[in-house]
Amino acid sequence: MDEKTKKELIHFQRSELTDHYLYRKLAKREKDEHNKKVLEEISKDESAHYQFWKKITGVDVKPYRFQLWFYYCVSVLFGITFGIRLMEKGEEKTQGKYNKFLGKIENIEKLIEDEENHEDALIEAINEERLNYIGSIVLGMNDALVELTGTLAGLTFGLANSKIVAFSGLITGIAAALSMASSDYLSKKQETTTSKALKSALYTGMAYIITVVLLILPYLLISAEKVFNVFGFNVPAIYISLLITIAVVILIILGFTFYISVAKNLEFKKRFWEMIAISLGVAVLSFGVGYVVKIAFNIDL
Repeated sequence: MDEKTKKELIHFQRSELTDHYLYRKLAKREKDEHNKKVLEEISKDESAHYQFWKKITGVDVKPYRFQLWFYYCVSVLFGITFGIRLMEKGEEKTQGKYNKFLGKIENIEKLIEDEENHEDALIEAINEERLNYIGSIVLGMNDALVELTGTLAGLTFGLANSKIVAFSGLITGIAAALSMASSDYLSKKQETTTSKALKSALYTGMAYIITVVLLILPYLLISAEKVFNVFGFNVPAIYISLLITIAVVILIILGFTFYISVAKNLEFKKRFWEMIAISLGVAVLSFGVGYVVKIAFNIDL
């Protein structure tokens, strides 16, 4: 084989070895016996793939250290399924390149089948608690984003006082979080055990409260007395706070939609734009309501 082809095959070999070490490391720290067995099986598959390429290249290689530790840390922080899926997405182009060697390398068909079907089925078999309750997290976060973005936007124009807006938002958010968690508990209790219903309610409530805190932070951190010069116009701090809150909303939606799309292997763009349209649409309508209320009742705080 020519030098260029050999380098490409060595890259495949190193990638398979990196994956083998990653799955083995994850299996060692996994406490759930089912998940441990699944990870060990995928690790064996990756080792076999490494040996497949080694027979062709005839050289020993080392794994990609940075890639190994990066995906290991991501898996520890954000969950095994997310870390593995993220890595697999990064390798899709590499695996696609295997196809050009069909008919040129003996038994490569089996390798491609393993990569595309067997390993994917094994990853689907991983049972991760945080993903089991992802619906509860989405419920809490979505509700907080839609309701509180609208509330803050309405209060911003209606009250025009950063501290009052922040504390009103906080009180409203905590009350709504408790209400949402209670409703989720009562709903889930009809379908599952009390302990699982409590966990679901906890995930819902915590997701709601965390989102609330992130959204009201700009109103607390930016001095209410400040006036910002934006393109030659003097803009009160409260409106800057609202703009930052909207930016935070977009970042939360971006980050969480990306997480869900990777972990659950779902389409990203459609879900992202749907959530953006709903959250910001409600914010615009609520801002308008706040303006009407302010004018109609002659409120000036």
